[in-house]
Amino acid sequence: MQGEIALSEQIFQSCKELIDDAKMGCADLVFKEVCLEILSRARNVLTEKQFKQLVAYAAERMKEKIPFELQEQLMAHK
Repeated sequence: MQGEIALSEQIFQSCKELIDDAKMGCADLVFKEVCLEILSRARNVLTEKQFKQLVAYAAERMKEKIPFELQEQLMAHK
């Protein structure tokens, strides 16, 4: 049981890191798509509480706007 909790927590942290990485490396629309994909996969491996926390975390990150200059750079690399 203890090992499952530790693994679940590692998966939860990894999901948050994936969301953070996507926020820094994707245009807003692509970021939202990536978040939805992460959440759909995380639903199957996280506890209900962790999943709700991850949804709230992703929602907060989605509300954040990246600087216009970075947005332009990301769009130029398509």
